Amino acid sequence: MTSFNDLGLSQEVLKVLSELGFEKPSEIQEKSIPTLLTAERDFIGLAQTGTGKTAAFGLPLMERIDAKDRATQALVLAPTRELGQQIAQQLTTFSKYKNKLNVMAVYGGANISTQIKALKNPQQIIIATPGRLIDLIGRKAVKLNQVKFVVLDEADEMLNMGFKEDIDRILEFTPDTKNTWLFSATMPNEIKKIVDLYMDDPFEVRINTKEKVNVNIDHQYVPVKHSNKPEALCRFLDMIPEMRGVVFCRTKRETQNVAEFLLKNKYRADALHGDLSQNQRDRVMKRFKEHDLQVLIATDVAARGIDVNDLTHVFHFNLPDDLAYYTHRSGRTARAGKEGISLVFAAGKEKEKLKRLEKSLKITFDKVEVPDGDSIAAIRLQKWAQNILSTKVKGKVDPQFLELADALFGGISKEELLAKLVASELEKLSVDKSKDLNDNSRSRGGGNDGRRRGGGGSGQRDGKSRRNKKRPPQSKRRGEEGKRNYGGKKRSDGKKRRFRPKK
Repeated sequence: MTSFNDLGLSQEVLKVLSELGFEKPSEIQEKSIPTLLTAERDFIGLAQTGTGKTAAFGLPLMERIDAKDRATQALVLAPTRELGQQIAQQLTTFSKYKNKLNVMAVYGGANISTQIKALKNPQQIIIATPGRLIDLIGRKAVKLNQVKFVVLDEADEMLNMGFKEDIDRILEFTPDTKNTWLFSATMPNEIKKIVDLYMDDPFEVRINTKEKVNVNIDHQYVPVKHSNKPEALCRFLDMIPEMRGVVFCRTKRETQNVAEFLLKNKYRADALHGDLSQNQRDRVMKRFKEHDLQVLIATDVAARGIDVNDLTHVFHFNLPDDLAYYTHRSGRTARAGKEGISLVFAAGKEKEKLKRLEKSLKITFDKVEVPDGDSIAAIRLQKWAQNILSTKVKGKVDPQFLELADALFGGISKEELLAKLVASELEKLSVDKSKDLNDNSRSRGGGNDGRRRGGGGSGQRDGKSRRNKKRPPQSKRRGEEGKRNYGGKKRSDGKKRRFRPKK
């Protein structure tokens, strides 16, 4: 079994890894680090999110920085502020016992004047988002003429976000002699163009390129109409109050709407999307990491760089348009050998996407039901009672407090006291649980109905499938529509007559 001791890392770095509890390198780390430590050539690393890519390039990058040279020797480009901050934090941690290395992250949303002031001190490693780096280059706050290493992290995501021209421009300011290390989850044609244009005979490592999914993830789906999704989410949060999760939405507006619905109903939730200022984003992430929030509602882009290892659930409020994102999303849970649940709220055509996901990822989605009010109440009361029964009384309770409690409660019966306590606890379930949110019409989509964990079906209106409704041929419909709107008739010779609207 390969260990970090076998990869050629220095004793200073091995000491940090030991303190962090890193015992065995991941596959991408094992196959990348030895090459990146010594080879003077370009490099391509293909691996999914959550496989340890940051350490795969970060550890050898630190080892190759000359601590005596104060110039900027390495540039790491990242698609989002959160990912840039995460990389900078990890590199700083990894360099704890090495000679002082100056590492700085620069990104949009933060005060550029403050960043310019900080850059006046030599920064040997700069981690940057492309847009902000171009602004800093334009203001002559950054010099890249002595850069020896350029790392393109999450390269496919940078291209999806439209940073291709920015990357081209940035690389023009770097020396031709540099080594370029490209890390990506996928290898689309746009990345192949970057490889052909900027890289010379790169060494390539491919890990999980077939979108393999963490085996510790339980994939589930619940058929629910789109209008019922917010309340369905509330019920799952009520069912498992100790859960910690991320809710993925497709758009910033939807992210904000879901967060506002949860906050209105007194759930510990907040949104993370591109319209937030950097201070707002930092504050949200701080609350989430400190367990002050139960769930974080985020877009795919904003969630890049979320470095939390104890998430129990990932909710897909909507499936992503690009199904490859499902692996990135679900990989936020079941990290560090733990188990997790990835739950899709499937409405309408989203169930067809589930079938494609099952086929391409070789996984199975189990159908589950939206919990009903009685089930939630029963579980919450059971946990509430267990918490009370398991409470350990430290020392003796002051007799005066016992006498006070007896005076307050002594006048009512045991049954009445229990009824009041139960009612008080149930009031915390703030969303109406009386109606059935499960869409029990016939399912046309994916999911394993044979091994389902409850009832349910597809997302058709009023239990009837509109797909099965007989409709006239398209040509006939158009003809009827033409007559209805314009009152036109065919010419006697069979040719089409020009229709004119009736006045």
